[in-house]
Order: sequence, then C-alpha cells, then structure tokens
Amino acid sequence: MDFRTFATMAIMNFFISFGVLIGGCFIGGIGAFLVSRPPLSEMNNLAANMKIWAIVTAIGGTFDTIERLEKGFLDGTPSEVVKHLLLIASAMTGAHTATMIVHWFTQREL
Repeated sequence: MDFRTFATMAIMNFFISFGVLIGGCFIGGIGAFLVSRPPLSEMNNLAANMKIWAIVTAIGGTFDTIERLEKGFLDGTPSEVVKHLLLIASAMTGAHTATMIVHWFTQREL
C-alpha cells in the first residue's frame, strides 16, 4: 500500500466514523423527541454507546483488519502492521471527535 492509498484510507476512516456517530446521534435525538424522551440526554447516551460501532463501520468490519494484522505479524512485515494500526487510530480519532462535538452540543461533560 503506497502513501497516497494509505492517506486516502485514513481520511476516509476518520470521516466515516465521524459521520456515523454524528448522524446517528442527531437522528436518534429526533427519534427521542418523537417518542417524548429528552433528546439531548438521548443524544449524549447514543454518543457513548455508538462509538465502537462507528469505528467498526469505518474499518470495514473487524475480521478483515485482524486478519491483515495477523498476516503482517506472521509474514514479518511490520510496516503493514503499523499502517493498519494507524488506520484504526484514524477511525478512533473520528469517533472521539464526533463524541466531543455531541457533548459540546448537548452541554454535557466528557
């Protein structure tokens, strides 16, 4: 995987996990309003509960990534292992950024 492909995948992972969490929380807030529950509290709860699913969605499922990490370890290519760990970190950063924005929007503490 060359640098351009890696950078593209890292940026996509960030924004996919960011979008899943932001979209899920805001749409979930609308749903909470429709069923007479406090929307801001529900958005805050969703942000905490959906973080792992946003990361899994961004990296395309955990099995494929874990398989590539295993191949990297067993084949002795540490550069591939580092690249995949950085892709996971990129998705985690996107999810955390979205969680911080939802907490800011709902005026809740982290």
